[in-house]
Amino acid sequence: MPTSIPDPLLLVALVAAIAILPFFALLVTSYTKIVVVLGLLRQALGVQQVPPNMVINGIAIILTAYVMAPLGAQAMQTIKGKLQGSVEQRKFEDVDVILQSVSAPLRQFLYKHTDEKNRKFFIQSAGKLWPPEQAALVTETDMLVLIPGFTVSELTEAFTIGFVIYLAFVVVDLIVANILLALGMSMVSPTVISVPFKLLLFVVLDGWERLAQGLVLTYQ
Repeated sequence: MPTSIPDPLLLVALVAAIAILPFFALLVTSYTKIVVVLGLLRQALGVQQVPPNMVINGIAIILTAYVMAPLGAQAMQTIKGKLQGSVEQRKFEDVDVILQSVSAPLRQFLYKHTDEKNRKFFIQSAGKLWPPEQAALVTETDMLVLIPGFTVSELTEAFTIGFVIYLAFVVVDLIVANILLALGMSMVSPTVISVPFKLLLFVVLDGWERLAQGLVLTYQ
């Protein structure tokens, strides 16, 4: 029996989407903030290679999938309701349906977690950089406003959280350095002594659990 071949344009669109999906995910998901916070935590602890980059990225991906799961489920439900038939019957026009189904919940997520001042900045910047007829059409719900605004907001929050984490461990470093100085052990590197104490403090306070919960709850 002859088999129906999917629309070639649809296949090209799917290949292009797969190629840019990782880059796009960095900009519109919680991955950026989570991986930056985990990287700053590693620096604050003073252990440069523990946990390794693969573990940090793995944790960030898992937490991101958990945070973004409701959006994906809502988009899939909408797509299933609009698209009927088998995969072989899909056409290039279906890409527009998929994009609209995904962009609706994604736009709500980005708008909710983007600072108002960042949205206003990019709208005002559009008026200065873009042609007047295009800038007049820009609103706060446009993706070209929400995506950069969301990225800046996420980086700001990530560095704010990182500052708080750093501050706690800097106190430990100062205490250890002063104790060594008082004991006349100025030749001993404070890092050698402070790292075990920082690890102990982090474990005793259930640092990983509290940090993961805190990062997830920032998106409630």
